[in-house]
Parts: sequence; C-alpha cells; structure tokens
Amino acid sequence: MLAVRDLAVVFGAIRAVRGVSLEVRDREIVTLVGANGAGKSSTLNAIAGLVRPAAGEIRLDSRPVTGLPAHRLVRLGVSLAPEGRQVFPRFSVEENLAVGAYSRRDASAVAEDLARVFTLFPVLQERRRQAAGTLSGGEQQMLTIGRSLMARPRLLLLDEPSLGLAPLVARHIFATIAEIRRHGVTVLLVEQNVHLAFGIADRAYVMETGRVRLTGTPADLARDEEVARSYLGG
Repeated sequence: MLAVRDLAVVFGAIRAVRGVSLEVRDREIVTLVGANGAGKSSTLNAIAGLVRPAAGEIRLDSRPVTGLPAHRLVRLGVSLAPEGRQVFPRFSVEENLAVGAYSRRDASAVAEDLARVFTLFPVLQERRRQAAGTLSGGEQQMLTIGRSLMARPRLLLLDEPSLGLAPLVARHIFATIAEIRRHGVTVLLVEQNVHLAFGIADRAYVMETGRVRLTGTPADLARDEEVARSYLGG
C-alpha cells in the first residue's frame, strides 16, 4: 500500500531524516521505533503531507504522492492522528469527530462511521456533548484516533499514541488499534514504547539519527542484543 524510498526531510541546517526507505502492506501494522530525535515523527509528517520532503519518493498504491498536501492525501485515504493529541478544546467531542469528516459528502456513511467510533470508544459517546478540552489525556487520545477514523482512511498514521498516558490506558489504546486493523485499516505507528508497539505490530523499523538501522518482525528484533539493551530493558 505504501512505499517510501530514500526519504529526506530537512529543517534549515538540520537533516531530520536521511534516506529512509520503508514499506507498509495492505492491512499490516508497521511500527517505527527509536529514541527521541530519531526522525520518526518527521518521517510520518512527510508521509501525511504536513512536511515537504527534500528528497526521495512516496508512493501510495504504486501512485506517486510525494509532496502532495495533507488535504489531498486525506481524500486518497491517508489520515493522521498527531502527536500530542491536538483536539479542538472548545469544540464538543461530537464536533471534533465531525471535523474529521469535513471533506466527505456521504452523510449516511459518516453516520455509520460515527457509530463505529462510539463502539470502539464508548466513553466518547458518553461524553459526546462535553468540551474536548475537559477530557482526560486518555479520552483525548481516543478522540484523536476517532477523529482520524472519521475520514474513513485506508492508511492510518499514528504518532506516539501512548505518550503521557497511564500504562492501563495505553494498553487499552493499543488493544483498540489492533481492533481497528481487524476492521480492514492499515496502520503505520510511531511509538517510543517498544513493548506496546511490538505487541501488535507485524513488522518494525528501528530508527536512529534519521536513518533506519534495523528492520524485521518484532520477534526477530527482540532477539537482537542491541535492540533488547536499548529499547526493551534487556
């Protein structure tokens, strides 16, 4: 579904991403893991159309989409749940979810997707009239993912969904991500919590200083001494 080749992202004198290549197949969960500053979020933002690559190529279903703006990628089936949640705090939960469907004109299907989001996250239905800024961190993360799903994506990009969450809430979020994949959505996940990411991913890329250092299945990478020592506490 997604192919990235030799991607470079530059911010002034800083080369945040240096020749990254990766693939995501239909209905996979693929994770990018690594320390802060490894270039994971910059890679995701380039794929989402929020950052223009300095070099390289991005293809969606073999179609070149390098440099397309985010709103056009949304219409092609790519949706991003950003780091730090970024809900509209004064909007209600339901209004935030409606924003996720802003480019759609299929009202009946939008209603179906709203019901599906409420099934995945029942607490959002309970709080549908509540201002998003008054939700807990975990509830805001659920809302961010739900808002992204309202675009009916084929490829869902998730940036640090466990950031700042209590362990129990983070585990619930990751169980829901696995459920989203079972509904037919492909997932590319950026995450620092390697234990959680490896628990649901089919394949993983380990990034360091803007480059992919290692790639493989979570089981294979967990046996790598360097990965175990640096990311798994081994």
